[in-house]
Amino acid sequence: MKTTETSAPLPADAGSGMSVTKAGPPSGKPPTAQKREGKVLNAFSHGILVIWAIMVVLPLLWAVMTSFKDDSSIFGSPWSLPDMLHFDNWTRAWTEADMSDYFLNTVLVVGGSLIGTLVLGSMAAYVLARFDFPGNRFIYYLFIGGMSFPIMLALVPLFYVVNNMGLLNTIHGLILVYIAYSLPFTVFFLTAFFRTLPTSVAEAAFVDGASHSRTFFQIMLPMAKPGLISVGIFNFLGQWNQYMLPTVLNTDPDKRVLTQGLVQLAVSQGYKGDWSGLFAGLVMAMLPVLAAYIVFQRQVVQGLTAGALK
Repeated sequence: MKTTETSAPLPADAGSGMSVTKAGPPSGKPPTAQKREGKVLNAFSHGILVIWAIMVVLPLLWAVMTSFKDDSSIFGSPWSLPDMLHFDNWTRAWTEADMSDYFLNTVLVVGGSLIGTLVLGSMAAYVLARFDFPGNRFIYYLFIGGMSFPIMLALVPLFYVVNNMGLLNTIHGLILVYIAYSLPFTVFFLTAFFRTLPTSVAEAAFVDGASHSRTFFQIMLPMAKPGLISVGIFNFLGQWNQYMLPTVLNTDPDKRVLTQGLVQLAVSQGYKGDWSGLFAGLVMAMLPVLAAYIVFQRQVVQGLTAGALK
């Protein structure tokens, strides 16, 4: 148990009859020195954040700016603003480089795997967090162990498993692999989140005659919305940018996802010298990730901090 110590009152002055209470231990430094140190630390931390923001934002802005230039401007004046907006770069990348097909395949794969991951992960996390049964901790630590297992070691056996199931070079096969890949972190994150939710609400629902499934889907799951959005954003980022799994399990040119398409675009456009089309395709792949985080940034912060507060 944590206790707080308070200093004992000083003896009363004989002449005045008044007692003086010491507010706390002496700091050893005058208040002006403490304020000065606080200002220095505050300025230092803000300076680090500004430098970090510049390092992150500047390459993104440069890529967006370059996607609207022509090839001669890219090499002639790489840091200057485009003289005019060349929207034909985006049109060329979308149609001639097949970015539309890659984009559609990625949306199908990531959308299906994200829904499956959130549904299965939230159900498993709710049971592990709310019900005490033999093997509860063992199953939980199995999911934790899945987070530390290198995906590189599973590529060869995973290829043969997916091939034997007849799911190689298919969209639904890639969806199942993405779900299995994302479940350990999802269960780990949501288990801690469900433990912070009040039990009185679920108990009141049971008293009113609600079943376990109805309590979960209609009461507990809406209460876990910040956590679901947070883990959904993290899974979306990981699945959208996944390259190794589709490269091994998806070799059909017609079923390529966006990361595979960008590599193919870099090779083909590099030979053609169409660097403006390459940057346009890069920005196309980047925009959905930025948009998702900008829209849900408040929910992401709420979900991350909710698991730490009881």
